[in-house]
Amino acid sequence: MNDETLKERFEYWKKVLRLREGWDVSLEIIRDAQFKKTGDFKVDPDDKKAVLLLNGLNPNDMNMEEVIIHELMHLKLYPLDQVTESLIDAHYTKNTKPYEFAYSQFMMSLEQTVSELAKCFLKVHGKDKNLSFGRVKNHPGYNALFDGLKPYGNAEDY
Repeated sequence: MNDETLKERFEYWKKVLRLREGWDVSLEIIRDAQFKKTGDFKVDPDDKKAVLLLNGLNPNDMNMEEVIIHELMHLKLYPLDQVTESLIDAHYTKNTKPYEFAYSQFMMSLEQTVSELAKCFLKVHGKDKNLSFGRVKNHPGYNALFDGLKPYGNAEDY
């Protein structure tokens, strides 16, 4: 996707997700090999300003429209994200196993929810409705999940 198309899709999705009314959100396309993420945000919640950082080099071969939706969903869910992180901080001591468990479970659930919402919106309103499978290319095959597993019970049971 060229920069003009990225900007057009960004403006379109800000409108669809109603982020023009309450937030000032801008897009910055990064073309630096040191920037490893596909997308990220800088957020000032007090002033309701945010900058979507989009990796213009697309190192993970992602559908960039899907990335834009995903990142804007993070902004849409930002208040819930901050409340939940504050609750975890208030109830668990940092650098302990309970804290790490609660925090990692929350972050995994947040990412899964944001990804699923992005897929749904892409399917209904996207120009490029193809889902990204870039990360899957680096995952091992299904059979590799069983490598190194020991059978249950005693060997003579088999």
